[in-house]
Amino acid sequence: MLTHPTARVLEPGDLDAALAVLDSDPVANAFVTSRVTIAGLDPWRLGGEMWGWYTGGRLASLCYAGANLVPICATPEAVRAFADRARRAGRRCSSIVGPAGPTADLWARLEPYWGPAREVRGRQPLLSTRTLPADVEPDPLVRRVRRDEMDVIMPACVAMFTEEVGVSPLAGDGGLLYQARVAELVSTGRAFARIEDGEVVFKAEIGAVTRHTCQIQGVWVAPAHRGRRLSETGMAAVLNYALRDVAPVASLYVNDFNAPARAAYHRVGFREVGAFMSVLF
Repeated sequence: MLTHPTARVLEPGDLDAALAVLDSDPVANAFVTSRVTIAGLDPWRLGGEMWGWYTGGRLASLCYAGANLVPICATPEAVRAFADRARRAGRRCSSIVGPAGPTADLWARLEPYWGPAREVRGRQPLLSTRTLPADVEPDPLVRRVRRDEMDVIMPACVAMFTEEVGVSPLAGDGGLLYQARVAELVSTGRAFARIEDGEVVFKAEIGAVTRHTCQIQGVWVAPAHRGRRLSETGMAAVLNYALRDVAPVASLYVNDFNAPARAAYHRVGFREVGAFMSVLF
């Protein structure tokens, strides 16, 4: 048993202890929990390493180090250890994202070595709900995207990603990984859209899924159709699917400067339960 504070790469035998840490904040940890539940802690299957911080022999904090660097339930001491390990390894991630406090501390320690970032989004409210809105009718035209509609949904997904992140998901590998991810969401019935005359008017996906919660992502309204409150009625429809078929709680996080989106999410019942921070490279 470890008797002094330390950090190490977790192994498959640490799975139960890691899940216990993740389950301590199921909404904030939904993304990583969903990956660990499916893939376990083997780095090859997980797509990265899981670092663990132990205090008094007990696993207390985690950090997922893959395409994203994600601190989880990270104490200041754990953040210091994770930053040291990340600095020694060199930057391999495209972003740092997680609860605002630990993420800000982690970035402050890494910025002298990894900076500058392309963009830092210092506060992204984390929202959740477990009920359907009482006064917003779900859009009856929002439905699951069919597998034969990949050519229809992909341009909207690319437009959303580029608008949100600031770079195209088609860069690098020509979009093969991104297209595979969209195809996975479509094939599992977690991609939703309102499609009119072959055009996507509204879309959203249910990304991370755990037994406790699911995380909605990729919410987008075609520019020509904005201002019609389609984000509200569309989100109400997606919530109907999410809370009925997927998990008892739905969550998402949003940029604090996106006032229209925040207002729309509030009107369909989402309430703030925390805050994330993202550092984009």
